[in-house]
Amino acid sequence: MTNAEYRTWRLGRSIYPGQGSSAGFVYCSLGLANEAGEVAGEAKKCWRDDDLSLTNERKYKAALELGDTLWYLDAAAEELGLSLAVIMDMNMHKINRREEEKNNGRRKLQDKG
Repeated sequence: MTNAEYRTWRLGRSIYPGQGSSAGFVYCSLGLANEAGEVAGEAKKCWRDDDLSLTNERKYKAALELGDTLWYLDAAAEELGLSLAVIMDMNMHKINRREEEKNNGRRKLQDKG
């Protein structure tokens, strides 16, 4: 499935508060954070319940939650008027720029949030 195919599928099922406005972006961003927390919850359960063994059941549950994050990520991108492909390209250029700066001795590649 391509990004465009996913978006077309998601659009046929997307009804949420503020859709098509800045409130829609806020709603999708909060949904994304919530679902990312669900992914983190599966990681916590891997540690707590499975002795850090990533079982097939845990992988499946985490994958389902990652799918939910994808839904909100695509919706938030749409609210910004962007495709996932554009977001991926922007991210790649940002990381490449950081690596170039690191290689030029100006700064280290690190997570700046």
